[in-house]
Amino acid sequence: MNNRRQLLQTAASAAILGSAAFKQAWAQAGLPLEQVKVLYGFPAGSAGDICARRIAEKFGATPYSRSAGIVDSRPGAGGQIALNVLKTSPADGTVLAHTPFSAISLYPHIFRNLQYKPFEDFTPVGTSSMIYHGFAVGPMVPESVKTVRDFIAWAKAHPGQASYGSPAAGSTPHFIGALLGLNQAFDFKHVPYRGSVPGVTDLVGGQIASMFTPHGDFIANHKAGKLRLIATSGRSRSPFVPDVATFAEQGFAELTVEEWFGFYAPARTPAAVVQAANAAINAALRDKGVQDALQVVGLIPFGGSIADQQRSAQAEFERWGPLIKRIGFTVDS
Repeated sequence: MNNRRQLLQTAASAAILGSAAFKQAWAQAGLPLEQVKVLYGFPAGSAGDICARRIAEKFGATPYSRSAGIVDSRPGAGGQIALNVLKTSPADGTVLAHTPFSAISLYPHIFRNLQYKPFEDFTPVGTSSMIYHGFAVGPMVPESVKTVRDFIAWAKAHPGQASYGSPAAGSTPHFIGALLGLNQAFDFKHVPYRGSVPGVTDLVGGQIASMFTPHGDFIANHKAGKLRLIATSGRSRSPFVPDVATFAEQGFAELTVEEWFGFYAPARTPAAVVQAANAAINAALRDKGVQDALQVVGLIPFGGSIADQQRSAQAEFERWGPLIKRIGFTVDS
C-alpha cells in the first residue's frame, strides 16, 4: 500500500471521469443507471460494511448512477451468501458485491464445494480499502511479553495456555496464526469465533492468550491498556498505531499480509459499465468524509485500477494455495 500510488490512481480516475470518449461509451451502455445495490456478506456495522456504505452513498450524480447506492447485507458462510447472489444477478452494473480478497483468493483452496468460481463468475471493479491484521495479547500473558519473539518463548514454556482467537475458521487471521505456530515449531491452539467482537471480549477477559484479527478491532482496547497489540501485518507500520512494529520488522516477513476489500460485478458485465463503476469508486475515495469514516474503523483508503485488482487477486490465490495446503485446513460446505 502506498498513499502516493492511491493519489495517482484516483487522480487518473478523475481524468477518466472527464473524458469525452468515456462519456460517449457510457451513454451507449445505458449509463447512468438509476440506482446500484451493493451486496455485503458480513454483519451490518462491521468495517467492510461501513466502507461499502460510505462509497455507495457517493455513487449518486455520477456517470455511473443517478442515485446514491444502497447496501444489501447478506451475512453468512464467511461472505459466500452474498457472492452466490451476485453470481445470478443481472450483468448490467445494477448489482455489485463488496468483499475481502479472502473470499476470492483463499476460499477456492478451503471449501471443496464452493458454489462460485471467483475468476470465472465475477469481474473485478475496483479496490476500496486496505486492512492490516494485528496480533494482540491479553492479561493471560505476562506484561514482560512485548514482542512476537517474547510471545513465542512464553508459549513454548506454557503450552497449555498457548492459544489464539480469530474471527472465523478459514479466515486470513486464522492462517497467520497457524503459520506462526508451524514456522516456529510450537503448539498454538486455534479458537475460532463468529466475528472479531466476541474474540476481543474473551481476550480482554483473559479467556484466551492472544488473537489475530483486523487491527482496527484492537485499537481502542490497546490504547486503553486492556490488551497489548504487539505486531501488525502491513509492509509498513499502521498510521493508527505507529508505535507497534510490523511482523517483518520483528523478523517474521512471511507473515506480511495486506488484505484489501474490493467490489465485484457479475461476469459479462459490459466493460464500459465496469469502468464507470471503477471511476465512481475512486472518486468516492478522494472524499474527505469517506476517508475519515474508513479511518475510524482502521481501514486505509486503497483505490486502484481494474487490472491491478485482478493481478493482486491472482497473486494472492497463488501465494495462499501452498500455504493452506501446508496448514492442512479444508471445509466441506
